[in-house]
Amino acid sequence: MIGTRPAGQHTVRQHNAALVLGAIADGPGTSRAGLAAATGLTKATVSSVVDRLITADLVAEGEPEQRVGPGRRGTVVSLSPTGPHGLGIEIGVDYLASCLVDLTGAVRVQEVRYADNRTPRVFQRVSAFLRKARKQADALGVPVGGVGIAVPGLVESGLVRLAPNLGWRDVDLAYRLGGTFTVANEANFAALAELWHGSALPDFVHVSGEIGIGAGIVLDRALFEGVRGAGGEIGHLPVAPDGPPCSCGANGCLERMAGQEEILRLAGAETVDELVSALESGDAGALSAVTIAAGHLGVGLSTVVNLMDVPAVVLGGTYARLEPWLREPLLAELERRVPSTAWSPVRVVRSALGTGAAVRGAAGSVIRGILADPEHHLTTHSPSDLDARDR
Repeated sequence: MIGTRPAGQHTVRQHNAALVLGAIADGPGTSRAGLAAATGLTKATVSSVVDRLITADLVAEGEPEQRVGPGRRGTVVSLSPTGPHGLGIEIGVDYLASCLVDLTGAVRVQEVRYADNRTPRVFQRVSAFLRKARKQADALGVPVGGVGIAVPGLVESGLVRLAPNLGWRDVDLAYRLGGTFTVANEANFAALAELWHGSALPDFVHVSGEIGIGAGIVLDRALFEGVRGAGGEIGHLPVAPDGPPCSCGANGCLERMAGQEEILRLAGAETVDELVSALESGDAGALSAVTIAAGHLGVGLSTVVNLMDVPAVVLGGTYARLEPWLREPLLAELERRVPSTAWSPVRVVRSALGTGAAVRGAAGSVIRGILADPEHHLTTHSPSDLDARDR
């Protein structure tokens, strides 16, 4: 075919390394022989790849495998606990969060610092917070394999096109912070974290409500981002066109009507903790505020469900904490507005990751990148003689 070329040696190595490392991630504690059977590669090729992965500290050898029957028992290999870690940073409107995860996605360190980030000094603040997170990795004796940054705004090719709640427009975070990062919308990172570590649903919309409202849509276990990466921006769906002005410039947007600040205002509460305490005590004002927000949320989510045919809603962020009181009025609104609920009810589930989903997704995206393309890491860590052995 015109425009195609035979796979080169590097391409073959890249494919084999990703195939073997993926098999190890999916089945930790497998021997080289088991990996050969799982991947379809020869034992010699698998052994060569595993040696290179061990040299790069992506894989570690363990005890002999446990099995019955004659023959020599192979040594099991698993993802290295001291290998490159993923570091996630989330820039919220009123907080910063960090999360360090190992190659298995397990959280090693997590921290949240509350502060109003609607200030020009936010970039210095984020830089200092990032340095502290790197020092925490150093204290554990593990390398940082990359940094993912979650932001509450529209992101295109790493450029924050618009983050109205932070007052940002066309902000290049890599330039501002002086580094190389994976920058993405916080709602998309949260949805990915839910996909990887949460409810195991294959199709859902993950919606989280803090000062803004963000949503990430997952279809067939893949994130739906839209043509320019702006898919899932339900926070600015108009649910009350004649409503109060939103920070984006429009009126009656969903986040203006059902965001955290509006719920707190209606409930007469200062903080989410105070709101939850009032709800638990049966306070009528707090219950009314959440019910009103659930109605607006149902209007916005019904648009997504009707348009995308998404069968489940995952409540994340502050909504995860409010789920016991949001669920019933939200379901009632969805049933009223989504015709398909007559034979296929929409599921509403609570995120197990809560407010930590976005930063965990940011960290996890680094690990997923390493697992998908370990050759990039291998070429800077593995000796050339091992490269020559991988055929």
